[in-house]
Amino acid sequence: MKNKFKAVSSFIYFSIGVFIVGCSAESKVVNETKSEQVLPVTQIISKDTVLQHQYVADIQAVQNVELRARVPGFLEKVYVDEGQEVKKGQLLFKINDEEYKEELAKARANLQSTLAEAKGIKLEIDRLRMLVEKNVISKTEIDVAQAKLDAANSRIGAARSSVSNAAIKLSYTSVKAPFDGIIDRIPQRTGSLIEQGTLLTTASNISAIFVYFNVSENEYLQYVKTEADNPEKNSNKVRLTLADGSPYPYEGNIETVESEFKSGTGSIAFRARFPNPDKTLKHGASGNIILSNAVEDAVLVPQKAVFEIQDKNYVFLVDSTNQVKMQSFVPRTRFSSFYIVESGLKPGDRIVLEGIQSVEAGTRITPKHVGMDSLIAATL
Repeated sequence: MKNKFKAVSSFIYFSIGVFIVGCSAESKVVNETKSEQVLPVTQIISKDTVLQHQYVADIQAVQNVELRARVPGFLEKVYVDEGQEVKKGQLLFKINDEEYKEELAKARANLQSTLAEAKGIKLEIDRLRMLVEKNVISKTEIDVAQAKLDAANSRIGAARSSVSNAAIKLSYTSVKAPFDGIIDRIPQRTGSLIEQGTLLTTASNISAIFVYFNVSENEYLQYVKTEADNPEKNSNKVRLTLADGSPYPYEGNIETVESEFKSGTGSIAFRARFPNPDKTLKHGASGNIILSNAVEDAVLVPQKAVFEIQDKNYVFLVDSTNQVKMQSFVPRTRFSSFYIVESGLKPGDRIVLEGIQSVEAGTRITPKHVGMDSLIAATL
């Protein structure tokens, strides 16, 4: 009986041992399979790159002026129509000028009267001077006459000013185009009673267009650095897309930047100038500005190879033994489906491109090489 019990016990121990060895072998196979999974791997390269940023465009005419009445009166004649092109100096509106002609005539008559008065006083002074020389009268008489002449000369100055003022008012009854442009809405019609300051229309000079757009402080600094480092590369050139998404056929130039950042948004306004020979762009139109910045030897990392942990960016770096480890890096900016690296990675580094969810630091993989050039060609 004891021998039988020993035999059964030996069999049980043997079976347990076989089971443990089998499990260990199976676990080893699983681990080896896991560590040797085939994953796409790419090699980081540096490449000259052009970054493109889009901004909402505020399109304005280079000149957009409200034309308002400078004198009151009845609108006698409208010589143009809405949307019409006009030339500088062209007559647009006529305000009834009868009363202003009368004012001018009165002012001129008053001037002539004052001039005649002064002339008479001057003749009187000449006569008195002869009498003084003959000791007929005292010199005091000449002094009194000279004071009258001085007063008359003062009235002449006031009269000339009245004539000039009346002539200016009369000229204001003819409203002319201040420059070559296009007429906007005309709210007043012939016969309307016009007050001083009444809006007659708006004239826009759209031979060229100003386009304003707001840029963040970081992007502004990048632009300034690019312009300073590469002045010959025309970093001030910009493109415009219209409201329907179509590209505007002419390039623009950044002319100026505002002097301060907006406190609420932290952005600063740029102004670009675009030619508008076809008059396609109108004052108040909308679109998007495309600003391009050239970056030499940009270190590129595909976005799909990147993961974030606590607001930091990581990739899985593959060493010479095909073992992976986590590597953090600082991105400079992001465009298309790539990051441009500021620090932490360098050209020649190999990284896991896909399947990063199934990778653990310290494991080994079987890399399947994917060329970075093919990724760039497929996405840019």
